[in-house]
Amino acid sequence: MEQTHNQHTEQWTEVIQPTTSLFDLQIKEVWRYRDLLLLLVRRDFVATYKQTILGPIWFFLQPLITAYTFQFVFNNIAGIQTGTVPSILFYMAGTTLWAYFADCLNKTSTVFRDNAAVFGKVYFPRLIMPLSIVVSNLVKLSIQFMLFFVYWLYYLNTTDVIEPNATIALLPLLILIMGGLGLGFGLIVTAMTNKYRDLVFLLSFAVQLLMYATPVIYPISSLSMKPEIKTILMLNPMTPVIETFRYAFLGAGGGSFSWGGILYASIFTVVVVLLGTLIFNKVEKSFMDTV
Repeated sequence: MEQTHNQHTEQWTEVIQPTTSLFDLQIKEVWRYRDLLLLLVRRDFVATYKQTILGPIWFFLQPLITAYTFQFVFNNIAGIQTGTVPSILFYMAGTTLWAYFADCLNKTSTVFRDNAAVFGKVYFPRLIMPLSIVVSNLVKLSIQFMLFFVYWLYYLNTTDVIEPNATIALLPLLILIMGGLGLGFGLIVTAMTNKYRDLVFLLSFAVQLLMYATPVIYPISSLSMKPEIKTILMLNPMTPVIETFRYAFLGAGGGSFSWGGILYASIFTVVVVLLGTLIFNKVEKSFMDTV
């Protein structure tokens, strides 16, 4: 009798049970495992550059090499003008933001495949993995933004073409939109690649093409004579993000700003994140059977 009583009064610290609703996103569970999230962020940061000679210096070299390459190819050779602002600042602004979005999308899109061994052995909210990717890339973005900020301060004090404005206050929202877009689209793709593996190869190619459909290497104002193309490009939610960032730090000579564009990008992001999370939540129940 005493043994039976102890069994009834025993308190479990963890109860694992199947999710009964598609809309049960386990937000409380994700918050409970926030320490694991931070641990995964640290792991990603250390593992990426642990075996490299230059280490974290690559955080600075990558955007610099990319920006100067774009300046040489597109500005000097192709003759694409970047407005009234220094071309190196124009390209650094675009490549810094695009790299964050692209990294979040590419790495999140393979989260099932890359972590199948861990998912099959240890319980934790699966959403922790893609969230850790977005946060760890945020660390990289912060370092690269510091590099852009140094260049920006130099030109701000040596020229009179840089016109920063109060739109800078929207920077946290712009980062949130980029991270949300990368997370949402990545969750959709990783759920689909669980069944269609070829999408991984298609995605890397599509991201490169998508960059040219975003004003990373050219100002949107250069398309004023082609309104139909400009309209199509404005449907890309990353377009108002990059244009607003340039407008905030460089002024009207480097970018453009509209509240309608920011509202559109914000709504688009919320829809994509919710859709991606729901699809991810559905697939994670059975992905171990097909991964």
